[in-house]
Amino acid sequence: MNDSISTLDELLSDPMVLLVMERDRVRPEQVRMLLERARRPSVDEPVVPPAHVIARTCQKLWLCP
Repeated sequence: MNDSISTLDELLSDPMVLLVMERDRVRPEQVRMLLERARRPSVDEPVVPPAHVIARTCQKLWLCP
């Protein structure tokens, strides 16, 4: 595999990636579905702000040292 892969299509068509996926019994459409679900925000799960936002808020409220 080279360092110039820039799209999911390129990654999922790479022969080495396909061999590993075959060994693990994973199909490209399963990877696509997983990534699509991860990209979509879920209405059931609360959104957790990034750690630096939590730390800044904590410091402003004098809750953290």
